[in-house]
Amino acid sequence: MNTPIFNHIAVVGAGAVGSFYGAMLARAGHRVTLIGRPAHVQAIERDGLKLDLATSSETEIIRLEASSDLSSLRTADLVLFCVKSTDSASVALQIAPHITPQAVIMSLQNGVENASLIARHLPNAVIPAVVYVATELPAPGFVKHNGRGELVIGTMLDSRLSDPPKTLKKIVDLFDSAQVPVQISQNVMAELWSKLMINCAFNAISGLAQIQYEKLGALESIRITQAALVKEVIAVAHADGIPLSEPVALQAVAQIYATMGNQKSSTAQDMARSKPSEIDHLNGFIVRRGQELGVATPVNQALFALVKLVESTYTPHG
Repeated sequence: MNTPIFNHIAVVGAGAVGSFYGAMLARAGHRVTLIGRPAHVQAIERDGLKLDLATSSETEIIRLEASSDLSSLRTADLVLFCVKSTDSASVALQIAPHITPQAVIMSLQNGVENASLIARHLPNAVIPAVVYVATELPAPGFVKHNGRGELVIGTMLDSRLSDPPKTLKKIVDLFDSAQVPVQISQNVMAELWSKLMINCAFNAISGLAQIQYEKLGALESIRITQAALVKEVIAVAHADGIPLSEPVALQAVAQIYATMGNQKSSTAQDMARSKPSEIDHLNGFIVRRGQELGVATPVNQALFALVKLVESTYTPHG
């Protein structure tokens, strides 16, 4: 069996993250279809996708296909799966009738369970990707990039690929052509846990306070709280057989202050719009997994509860 050639890339759940990577690939001349909300799709069809890169002073207009119809997946050979973690199972089932079994799926999502969840509902090869990018959608049809953009990819134990190294290398080359650095990891689960640790340290606090990362780092009491969050995540990871280093983790937290200082978390962006966040798959996951493994997680529990409390005040149409 030949390794896949990526002639058509589809982005399912084209919000801030998916629109950014789709825009970068389209900008490099690849055929890309963004599948997203009607207002976003209509703005792109009318005016193109406005891309504001952190490295550029000018807003670019990227012309690419956009649709709200999942049947657009029929000719896709690479699918960037960018929906919220809470929607992974339902969207996997929704795309099943439209996707060819040969298409490769990349999960560009927060949390550590998504790739295996998608693979439970689809016969396709699913590649977990760890995403390090600061991006937002200020308006439909407009993606603002605030920094970074690199990906880390690897394979699950059952990769469903005939030649995993070749396929991973093709993905690296594809994104490299779009100036997006991609690193191949031999232990992508540990990388996903490292990203989860970052999310647990930043997302809930940023969401509750509605402030940028650099302002979190300026306050010693918050730095102490983040260090406690990190210790709990590492304890749960170790109990789950995932080796994480506390000094490396704390260094990664400090790096976020420097490289994503102006960013607010995706949780903060959701909470600002009175939308349900992914907190169940971030601090909430650590609380649940900690309970299953007998590891206490009181700081994660407190932040998880506070975010859920705020979310309980949203109106049904919020």
